[in-house]
Amino acid sequence: MQQYETVIILTPLLSDEAAKEVLTKFRGVLSDNGAEIVHEDNWGLKKLAYPIEKKTTGYYHLTEFKAPGDLIKKLEIELRRDERVMRFLTISLDKHARAYNEKKRSGAFLKKNKPENQTEDAAK
Repeated sequence: MQQYETVIILTPLLSDEAAKEVLTKFRGVLSDNGAEIVHEDNWGLKKLAYPIEKKTTGYYHLTEFKAPGDLIKKLEIELRRDERVMRFLTISLDKHARAYNEKKRSGAFLKKNKPENQTEDAAK
């Protein structure tokens, strides 16, 4: 199974419950067709780079999953049919992207290293 990442932009007019309902629907499409969800990240309400359907903001949600290749077509058809979805993008992850995502989830990029030449005595 190949690993994929999908970013969905939902219309900002949805309530929190309606947005969760949309995301649950697409999780169901994935799980019903044999996909395994690796990671989900809700980015929340963000400003769009350009207006879409006269809207300047949207709810962003990222889902990383493992799935057979034929599932992507089914998923994208469901995303196109749902009027609550303004835009979406699905990409296939190569080994470097998967490694990067693993490091990002583990917090490797958040750690700040002290310079080796600086000691506690020098800081005083």
